Parts: sequence; C-alpha cells; structure tokens
Amino acid sequence: MDTDLIGLFDRATVWTASKIAAADKVREAPTPCDEWNVGQLLDHLLDGQSLFVAGASGAVVGPPTGDPPHLVGPDPSAQYEAARQETIAAYSRPGVLAGNVSSPFGPMPAAQFLGIAICDHLLHGWDLARGTNQDATMPADLAAVAWQMLGGRIADATRGPGKSFKAAVLVPEDASFQDKLLGYSGRQP
Repeated sequence: MDTDLIGLFDRATVWTASKIAAADKVREAPTPCDEWNVGQLLDHLLDGQSLFVAGASGAVVGPPTGDPPHLVGPDPSAQYEAARQETIAAYSRPGVLAGNVSSPFGPMPAAQFLGIAICDHLLHGWDLARGTNQDATMPADLAAVAWQMLGGRIADATRGPGKSFKAAVLVPEDASFQDKLLGYSGRQP
C-alpha cells in the first residue's frame, strides 16, 4: 500500500506538472479558484508541497489559510519538480506512511495526509489546465482513486466563501469519477 500511495502521488503530480510550463506564460490569468490567479495557484502548489513534507517530518501542520506566500520564481516547472521529489522522498522514508502526521486537530494517519496531497494536486492541476485552456482530462484511474479518497469527507464547515471549498455542484449519478470529484469539491465540471 505504501508504494501504491507514493506511486499515485507521483503520477498525480506528473500530470499536474505537465500543465505548469504553459501556465507560467499566463500567470495573471484567472482560475476556477476565484481568489487566485494562475501565479497564486502555482504559489499554492509549491507552498502545499512544503506543508506535506513538513507533516512527514514531524511538524504540526494545519490547512493553509489566506493567500499563499509568493514562491514562484523564473522556472516554476523546475521548482515544482524539486518540490515533488522532496515530497516523494519524505514519504518514502521507512515507517513514515505507517505513522501519523500531527495537526492542530490531533493525529492523522500519514497515509491519509498523502491522500489529501494526491487529491489537492489533481484538483489544482485541473484548475491550472482550465485557467490556461489546456486539456483538463485527468487520468481516469487517478480521478477514481481521488474520488474514493475524498468523496463524502469534506466537512460542511469547510465550505463557503473564504473557506477551503465552495458548495458542492450536483452532477448526474452516472457522471465520470472526474466529474464527481470536481462537483464534490465545488467545481463546475
């Protein structure tokens, strides 16, 4: 299971990485994340990687709040690749995925925290793709896994203006896993 989660994270972030070069050319473009343009979304992706690494290293981590710090430099593709590799290395250390991550709300299984990272990067990869007119079709198996990890787990208290998620968007029962994931996370598929 540990290797599978790391492999899933690797594949999800490779897909997101494939959207960054084109996104870098239009940093001021809007994204489906209403409060963030493309450059701010890239900042969030980089900041999130450091959060996931910190969790694997024993730091107490909570969800990010407010605007992300400005982190994107002249080569965001290289920055994202370095951050991706650092996250993979952090969770590949013996025993990390079998342990817990400390949060202000109590311990969380590290494997669950890495699952959040998988969902976060797939969803924000989609946001980048949509905001920059790229193909936003996630690999179907990754969308299915992310849906299984996230579906039914977003607390109502985290939805609404200024919160982590918008209200869920209803999708047909027979929608694809990608559309279910997007709708549930408050995105219009």
